[in-house]
Amino acid sequence: MTEPAATRTGPPMPADTRAYLGHASLTPLWDGVRGRLERNGLRVAGVVAVDLDEAGMERLGGLLGRRVARPSRLRLQDLDGALRRSAASAGLVAVVGTLTGPLDDRKAARAAKADARAGTAAQLDVALADAGLADLSWVPEFVDGVRLAGLLTRAGGGAATAIAHAGAVLAELAGAGTLIPSARPDAVPGSTDLGSGLRAGWGLAELATRCTGDAHGLDPGKVAAALVLRAAAAALGERVPESAGDARALWSKLGVVPDELSGTVLAWSLRPPGDDPWSTMMRARADLGLVTHLTLHELRGPAAGVQWAADGALVSVCENPQVLQAAARAGAGGALVCTSGNPASVGWLLIRGLVDQGVRVRYHGDFDWSGVAIAGRLLAAGVEPWRLGASDYEVAIASASSVDRVPLTGRRVETPWDPRLAVSMAHAGVAVHEEALLDVLLSDLTQVSQVRAAERTGIVG
Repeated sequence: MTEPAATRTGPPMPADTRAYLGHASLTPLWDGVRGRLERNGLRVAGVVAVDLDEAGMERLGGLLGRRVARPSRLRLQDLDGALRRSAASAGLVAVVGTLTGPLDDRKAARAAKADARAGTAAQLDVALADAGLADLSWVPEFVDGVRLAGLLTRAGGGAATAIAHAGAVLAELAGAGTLIPSARPDAVPGSTDLGSGLRAGWGLAELATRCTGDAHGLDPGKVAAALVLRAAAAALGERVPESAGDARALWSKLGVVPDELSGTVLAWSLRPPGDDPWSTMMRARADLGLVTHLTLHELRGPAAGVQWAADGALVSVCENPQVLQAAARAGAGGALVCTSGNPASVGWLLIRGLVDQGVRVRYHGDFDWSGVAIAGRLLAAGVEPWRLGASDYEVAIASASSVDRVPLTGRRVETPWDPRLAVSMAHAGVAVHEEALLDVLLSDLTQVSQVRAAERTGIVG
């Protein structure tokens, strides 16, 4: 293969020569040659199929100085040589460019794109390494997802900036322990200080300003935000957000608050003991049998500084709203909080606040890997396990219906509060969701309310 032909910068092609070569009968030839040259990276090499009409074949024969069979295959080097010997006095690339317009070096363009992709991939690897995340098990899935989604390709010239901004955010989240939960079991979303200066419940605009220099740097549609959320989804075993609501929920699970109103935690029969207006209102709602959606705005506003439950009281926490709904329908008197899956910022704020206030808090969730992962984070924050032992799991799978017994999928998660639980789950390969245990959980809540009633009347305690 020859080197790419240089474009001549001498006198323009004579008018009669251009008219001869540019005749309509030769247009199919030049179109074919152009395509081959662009695929070749403008190298004059290879052959093209030639099947012109009689006028075209006659003109081509005149150029080559010989008769050309129809159809035939013509070597580009032969055509290049003939043009250089002709009155055109220029090579094939220059002549085709003159007749059909500037050529595109598609091979070079592909190489440049490949180099750009490799460059941005390397930048992403560096950003992950700088954030302390490079060797985590979820990182390959995240990197592959970014590539397949074409996030950085679509970002074009802004890819490097987006990676830098996303890397700064991921470094903050990694320092907070939200992306490396096993690295710092004491650093859980919702604590007062999550490390690296990141506080629980930071507003999204605050985090964006800190990491990107722009309060809107992590707004929906920003590539940096998409990178961070895709990384968070891989780290937490969540789906990549497909809607604005999904994105808000995932930010909340990272301890980042998109706003103080959209995220809530459900509370049933929570009875703060104080005489302040908020505590009085909560007790009134409990007396009316109403479920309360608590927001960050509320907990940081009128509920701030208030005792959220009596010292030494027991507040139960569940994962699935169906459990709380069943408790409300049954009128179970024990206080119950529902995280609706992995606790969002407001859920962490309430649970950690209760623990810090000396309230006993216990948790039950799904017997699957994501469920015990949530339990592990909550128990590390001072929450007690509620029917979360190996024996509880074994009873659950023995009594669960075929509908409630589903295959256990995902990565194994250890259960330090009862190491036998993880072993038993892995051996059985069965997941049991929380709502399958409604009867026993409601019984526990009813017993709590009965004990509290007896204590109030002086029968026990």
